[in-house]
Amino acid sequence: MYRVAVITLSDKGYAGEREDKSGPTIEKIVTEHGYEVVYYKVLPDDTEMLKQEMLTLCDEDKADLILTTGGTGFSKRDNTPEATLAVSERQVPGIAEAIRAYSLSITKRAMLSRGVSVIRKNTLIVNLPGSPKAVDEALNYIISELDHGIKILKGTASECART
Repeated sequence: MYRVAVITLSDKGYAGEREDKSGPTIEKIVTEHGYEVVYYKVLPDDTEMLKQEMLTLCDEDKADLILTTGGTGFSKRDNTPEATLAVSERQVPGIAEAIRAYSLSITKRAMLSRGVSVIRKNTLIVNLPGSPKAVDEALNYIISELDHGIKILKGTASECART
């Protein structure tokens, strides 16, 4: 069972002015797929706060997978990709590309998403969109392959080739 940290980025959610619905959507999906949610937090759209949360989770080996939601758009306060890249040791562009490609089949606005996916230490970090509907679509699309990626990252699987 892999450990998942869920971080929602929302100024209004952090201030208690809006209920977070995307974080619980992530929790529901990952739990249904056998993951254990070990951490959940709502943060403001603040680059330094997010960086520090991710550094702690990765460097202290508290999570195998960090899923963020929100902060991937064009607003001046949308800085989740920048914070994620700042803690990155290796990029995993295929995950973000797959999310955008799939999402484009649903809405052309998916091209406006700036989400990224990276690795730090033994933790995979994936930026998901902010809306519960987009989170549901994107995460359900990629989750079947995340398990194998994490196994490779953790050294419990050695090949991606299928016979």
